Amino acid sequence: MPDQRSSVTASYKTVAHVLERAAHDTTRGVTFVGGSFLSYAELWDSGRRIARGLRGLGAAPGDRALIAAQDPEGFVRAFWGCVLSGVVPCPVAPPADPALRHARLAQLRALLGDPLFLVPKAAHGDLPETGLRTVTVEELSQASPEDDRVRFPAVGSAPDDLALLMLTSGSTGASKAVELTHANLLAAVAGKAGALGLGPDDTMMNWISADHIAAVEAHLLPMSQGAEQVIATPETVLADPVEFLRLLTAHRVRVAFTPNFLFGQINQALAQGPAERRDIDLSQVRHIISGGEATVTATVRTFLDALARHGLREDAVVPAFGMTETCAGSVFNRDFAARDGEPEFPALGRPVRGLRIRIVDGDGTVLAATGEEATADEVSADEASADEATIRGATAGEASEPGEVQLRGTMVTSGYFGDEQATARAFTADGWFRTGDLGHLDAEGRLTLVGRAKDSIIVNGVNYYSHDLETVLDGLGEVRRGQVAAFPVRPEGADSEQLALAFVPACDPTDDAAVYRAIVAIRSSTVLHWGFRPRLILPVTAADIPRGNLGKVQRARLRAAVEAGDLDGAARRAEEVSARFLGAHTAPEGAAESTLAALYARVLNTREVSVTASFFDLGGTSLDVLRLKLEIQAAFGIDDVPMATLLQAPTVRALAARLAAGRGGGDAAYDPLVPLQVTGDGTPLFCVHPGLGEVLVFVNLAKYFTGERPFHALRARGFGQGETHFASFAEMVSTYVAAIRRVQPRGPYAVAGYSYGGAVAFEIAKRLEADGDEVGFVGVFNLPPRISARMNEITFTDGAINLALFLELIGAADVERLTATLRPLPEADQLAYLVAHAPRHRLTELDLTVERFTAWVHLAQNMVRLGRTYEPSGSVGQVRVFYCTPLRGTTQEWLDGQLRHWDAFTRGPNRYVEVAGEHYTLMGPQHVGTFQATLRRELTRALGR
Repeated sequence: MPDQRSSVTASYKTVAHVLERAAHDTTRGVTFVGGSFLSYAELWDSGRRIARGLRGLGAAPGDRALIAAQDPEGFVRAFWGCVLSGVVPCPVAPPADPALRHARLAQLRALLGDPLFLVPKAAHGDLPETGLRTVTVEELSQASPEDDRVRFPAVGSAPDDLALLMLTSGSTGASKAVELTHANLLAAVAGKAGALGLGPDDTMMNWISADHIAAVEAHLLPMSQGAEQVIATPETVLADPVEFLRLLTAHRVRVAFTPNFLFGQINQALAQGPAERRDIDLSQVRHIISGGEATVTATVRTFLDALARHGLREDAVVPAFGMTETCAGSVFNRDFAARDGEPEFPALGRPVRGLRIRIVDGDGTVLAATGEEATADEVSADEASADEATIRGATAGEASEPGEVQLRGTMVTSGYFGDEQATARAFTADGWFRTGDLGHLDAEGRLTLVGRAKDSIIVNGVNYYSHDLETVLDGLGEVRRGQVAAFPVRPEGADSEQLALAFVPACDPTDDAAVYRAIVAIRSSTVLHWGFRPRLILPVTAADIPRGNLGKVQRARLRAAVEAGDLDGAARRAEEVSARFLGAHTAPEGAAESTLAALYARVLNTREVSVTASFFDLGGTSLDVLRLKLEIQAAFGIDDVPMATLLQAPTVRALAARLAAGRGGGDAAYDPLVPLQVTGDGTPLFCVHPGLGEVLVFVNLAKYFTGERPFHALRARGFGQGETHFASFAEMVSTYVAAIRRVQPRGPYAVAGYSYGGAVAFEIAKRLEADGDEVGFVGVFNLPPRISARMNEITFTDGAINLALFLELIGAADVERLTATLRPLPEADQLAYLVAHAPRHRLTELDLTVERFTAWVHLAQNMVRLGRTYEPSGSVGQVRVFYCTPLRGTTQEWLDGQLRHWDAFTRGPNRYVEVAGEHYTLMGPQHVGTFQATLRRELTRALGR
């Protein structure tokens, strides 16, 4: 093993000195993939400018600053501005769920003591109002650099001063801030450089988001050696896993990092792609460090074998272990290729210089120890009272029994900022850090993990905490309160841990429809909350969920029960009820069905799909539909698969038939009805689109009606090739009534509409009643009866901005500025501007071009035009108005001054039901779980079933 001491990094006193020394070489620096090159000298100058800007705002050494982590270049510039000014940076990635951002930032404001918030200008408008003092990186960069005579870092900086705060979630999901000093970071960098034999010629690449300690490590490590570095965004790699290999090739990268799951994704992509890939040359790669989650031997072996023809060394992959609390990777296995071919999970290796590891049993007895100076002679007095023979035997070369992994060393944190209780829980009485992981040391002192004591699941390298999801699922009506548990499982050969959920149904456990509805609700809520599907959802009895003396769920025992087969009966029960509603598995026939079935399985992250099962019944979300659209277009070489095709032919078999027959086009092919959910014998619900004409907003909502009542959505005419827009409001209503009658010839009917669609639903109900049919439910989602005044206020610019806001191309805070910017421009230029300044990843998700955005804006403008002359008249029996926080004014003003006007258009008393969220978010991922429960309850109250 190479010398584990780096004379270069050992000479640094503070982190600032790392950049100061690197800046002497004006040719080396950071390449931002898809962006610019920033030399270390330029970064030094930029950091000094931002440092002066911070000082101009009154920031002093020791103050804290949050830094938005989404934009790599903006983050790097802001990070060094903080370091050079003595301000302590704390990277943060605001949650994707807008509803969670306010609570997250408010908690961090309290935790860190009113920190500054440094954000790139592009992200500034998306921030909720929390009282944080916010400043853009671009604004700070305008300051002049400090005079060369001013010393950096700030006066008084010392090795033991706080240099960085890294956020990590606790068991409650609330953030803790790990304290890392200059000494912690420099010791970690020195240890890694020595353990991996790194030098100035080792270009290093990182694609992990900057709110992860691995990204900070990957930035400091090459800089400390005077080496080049490359930074990509997570989206760049995750959108196409093979891009990781292309980037290694293009930038001649020698050292990189990835969690194990990416190896699996690359293996899958390589197996499905062309055998010959001339754009990949990995002969220069020395190390690909595998960390963040367990390394799977078979997955890595497949990866190495597949890429050997492209020059990848057989010893390139280095399994590693580290934590935020240890400044990322601090244990490395350079022996993997030669030694670890058999175990499912290889050893993680030996600690870097300066880190010690010990294994401790439940009684506190030290079973084994390893690392620098970790000998029996140096065991503390407390340890000496334990079984000395065990300690001596372990350190003398005997494999240890499994126990808790504890760490000590210069790179180990001293605790959590502002949280004495968390700090006390994290350390033993004699100062060792408790990792919460279970493991053992082999005869040569190599660490192997065998489990985890913490209540968390690591999926694709990210920690998710069981309590967080359980709180969400506990609020579902289908789950018995307090009887749900989230825990990890790892099927043999899987590339990452996967999520399992055990729950006690609130219904009669013999009621197949109710149990299936509970499974769907749990799956849907999990996808919306965490972004991925559970591997297992197990309906169990209360006795099957093991608890300790104090009632705490023992998740490790649940995992053991799954692995032992004790819960196979629950798994079969879930499969049985699913088969009843989805039908038995039907294998694909022909090339088109086989290709589509593989695409469905990949998008839904499942092993196989039946060609007769609906994409939505299988758990597909609105975002999944967009991903599927892109996958199909690429696989079949089609320029555009209309969204209507995917929505109206959601099974593999139906979609394959549509693709084989050609798309057709024109008004003759238009069908407004989209069957999002077709199971259940309750009265079907027909929901009308909002003013933008599309019905993707209903996809997530419809899942909760599984087994209860069919859910159909009505989409506007004009999205398909050759389709014309509606010529009048009356034509639109007549078209929708005819479509409804085709599916349901007689009443009672249930109709509803979101926003603009509420007025259309009212007119549909009137028409059905006029024909002598009963309408048992009319739902209006946050709309007053008179809309013409509002429609006449909406200009072309307003309409384009509203669509951009709805599609999350812009933030609410951008509206006023964009309105002023766009109004003077020609219409085509307004649309081009909005697309050009939209987030790239969002345009990719939506498969949105200027041409498609333009067509959508014109369709929405036609909806506005139809609404300008619309005046409500007549009446229906009753409406149920679901209202939320309005765009302007208070909720009470909105209810009393606008919505109660519906009383003039009904023959009976109306119901006004308040729901969570704002106009654009009431059915979004953050609120759909509560909205569906309210809507289903009102439907049952109105219809009886």
